[in-house]
Amino acid sequence: MPEKPIGQIMWRDLTVKDADQIKDFYSAVVGWKSQPVSMGDYDDFNMNLPESGETVAGVCHARGGNADLPAQWMMYVRVADAQTSVETVQKMGGAVLQGPRTMGEETYYVIRDPAGAVLTIFS
Repeated sequence: MPEKPIGQIMWRDLTVKDADQIKDFYSAVVGWKSQPVSMGDYDDFNMNLPESGETVAGVCHARGGNADLPAQWMMYVRVADAQTSVETVQKMGGAVLQGPRTMGEETYYVIRDPAGAVLTIFS
């Protein structure tokens, strides 16, 4: 079974009102190539390195469960136990903005730290 590195940033994406426009912006500015990812009624986008095609980020529409997310780059960090981490967030003056939510076998929460920065933690 592959190791799941606790504390590592595992993913990053940006949720915005107009993902079509913003994916074109980042394609022009940093050279990423976009690839549509079907979300049913619309597409979000994987952003891929131009030479290898490796997916390095996502650009998503602020719709559905993402409608209330701030327009900022979101990092996703693996934790040992999301529920335990959420309890610590609350004890230390942070807040849970969303969650628990699941994707496959993963449970995740969007949290805000005491300084106002937003991060997703998952296990």
